[in-house]
Amino acid sequence: MKPVVLAFDQGTTSSRAIVFNEEGRILAKAQREIKQHFPQPGFVEHDPQEIWNSQLLVATEALQKAGYKAEQVACIGITNQRETTVVWDRITGKPIYNAIVWQDKRMAHFCDELKLQGLDRMIKEKTGLVVDAYFSATKLKWLLDVIPHARERAQKGELCFGTIDSWLVWNLTKGKKHVTDVSNASRTMLFNIHTLSWDTELLQLFDIPSSLLPEVCSSSELLGVTEGLIALNNIKIASIIGDQQAALFGQLCIDKGMTKNTYGTGCFMLMNVGEKPIISNNHLITTVAWKIGETVHYALEGSVFIGGAVVQWLRDGLKGITTSEEVEQLARQVSTSDGVYIVPAFAGLGAPYWNQSARGTIVGLTRGSSMAHIARAALESICFQTNDLLNSMKHDAGIAIDSLRVDGGACVNNLLMQFQADVMETQVIKPRVIETTALGAAYLAGLAVGYWENIDAIKNTWVVENCYIPMMDTEVRKSFLHGWRRAVDTTIFWANY
Repeated sequence: MKPVVLAFDQGTTSSRAIVFNEEGRILAKAQREIKQHFPQPGFVEHDPQEIWNSQLLVATEALQKAGYKAEQVACIGITNQRETTVVWDRITGKPIYNAIVWQDKRMAHFCDELKLQGLDRMIKEKTGLVVDAYFSATKLKWLLDVIPHARERAQKGELCFGTIDSWLVWNLTKGKKHVTDVSNASRTMLFNIHTLSWDTELLQLFDIPSSLLPEVCSSSELLGVTEGLIALNNIKIASIIGDQQAALFGQLCIDKGMTKNTYGTGCFMLMNVGEKPIISNNHLITTVAWKIGETVHYALEGSVFIGGAVVQWLRDGLKGITTSEEVEQLARQVSTSDGVYIVPAFAGLGAPYWNQSARGTIVGLTRGSSMAHIARAALESICFQTNDLLNSMKHDAGIAIDSLRVDGGACVNNLLMQFQADVMETQVIKPRVIETTALGAAYLAGLAVGYWENIDAIKNTWVVENCYIPMMDTEVRKSFLHGWRRAVDTTIFWANY
């Protein structure tokens, strides 16, 4: 049996593991949900020990399903939910508190103070990030400020900080490796994306002792070897990369201008902007995509807050469908939305509008409007928002985009994918393997240990399943987009009135 690559995909709602062969095919996978903790409004936490235990269990299960043992695994690649913050004891390895999840907003007031002081511009220039409680720095500051004796212990060098990748590697190596990679470091709001190092001025601003911080490595290198694990012993750990950057690499968006969109609860769009960062004028995030050897690639990133969640709302809120899979069949009962538009601003509007007061809006209803029209409008809203992001990226990067590579659960919806191609006037490409987050981590790990000789060898494993070509008449497209802009304007008017 030829060796395989084992990918850890530690996400917000579950821990997953996937076994890939040298052709980039999935041999087996396993998944286990993790509990979400909401101790008070705006607080979101995970149990770090549960994250570690669940990831270990699914990795063992996936290997067993595939019929492989540890000695037949060429390497492990790790991808993870980004920004989620853990602090643990350097000696015992025990967390001092729960992991504070990226969604957590407990330090939003502190971010507002930074903006009032005019520090947001400096932070963005150094980190590429907007000032927001989303990122790790404010979460880490809260832990040091609030947990008894945490700051004192941190100053003595007794504690470690890490995002989930660091926490997993620490446990995999029995505490011998305290590391992260450039992609995860760039999401902390403590990392200078130009110098590729922890920034002294930012550490002082957030009052973070440097002794807490992990060593920053590339995204594809030998990081350590697993120890003391019965089913996973003595396996090379050869990549770390944040989940959305992993999906960008898993989609082989390795050249400047190549762009991917992941359709999940929300949508994450990333564009490879090459070896020099571009600071956005449209409220997009600039992030490190990956580092391989001495070469660093950067990306522009934008988010649609409500993507697949609008379908969940149709199911759970309106009771218009019983399963999410039914939405395409329902939407196909009508040829158009007949002038109905949904702006699903359930959590405000993101780029390029950035109106946190906005709320969901339906416009264009008539007596003839049906649940089918609403279902179709819901799907179309995902495409319109994605088109807005794509246009923002084009303007920031000054790069023409001839195709969009897609992944995520909603890719199975052919109506959605075709409408996406139509409204963007850009072909939409779906690969055979849509588990691109785990695949990206596997690719990077395999490259580090010679499992794949080079990126050209990886290209042979990436196979297109569907390509959606724009078919909509130009005037019809313009009419759709004009209607969408009117709907957004209505939503913003309602928010600001």
